[in-house]
Amino acid sequence: MDNTNKNQNEQKTIEYYNSNAEEFYESTVTADMSVQYKRFEKYLGDGAHILDCGCGSGRDSKHFLENGFEVIAIDGSEELCKKASELTGLEVRHMYFQDLNFDNDFDGVWACASLLHVKKGELPDVLTKITKALRDGGVLYVSFKYGDFSGERNGRFFTDLDDESFETLIADIPEMVLKEKYISTDVRPGRENERWLNAIVIKRKELGHKSRC
Repeated sequence: MDNTNKNQNEQKTIEYYNSNAEEFYESTVTADMSVQYKRFEKYLGDGAHILDCGCGSGRDSKHFLENGFEVIAIDGSEELCKKASELTGLEVRHMYFQDLNFDNDFDGVWACASLLHVKKGELPDVLTKITKALRDGGVLYVSFKYGDFSGERNGRFFTDLDDESFETLIADIPEMVLKEKYISTDVRPGRENERWLNAIVIKRKELGHKSRC
């Protein structure tokens, strides 16, 4: 039963983005994410390799490419993959988070307002796959709508997280350490009252190494 519900939730969300790709693209492609970019990029070296995990319009991939980073972009919506490919010139990959199969490939993973469509019970597995995709010392940026709601809203499935639930989630993944966590407001016009939980998480460099005395 759980798998059936999972598939229904995911499929409905994907169908929403496929059916509303143009509207979603137009409403997000010019959003100012400069504050979040700066917090993420300060952990990256020149030419770092980034996975844009749920790239949506391709806005963020475009920014990273223009600033000298190497980018692989993925999204679960076929229509948004097409839009993002047109914007960035990348061949955006149609891929679901649960199917991530990268291994030590990236210096950074950017998951902006994307993992919030994953059921809460599946987030540990997805974050473990993201951890595997990162190189030692790699950085993850992730954002969720702030709260404790889980379910359908506006035609899509959402998992909202607050400080406590996010910290608990990360604490269960020993390879990862929470570096920064902060609340922001939505940068899109007319949505200033919506709050977002933003976090920077680092993959430990020496997990499993014996400590020096």
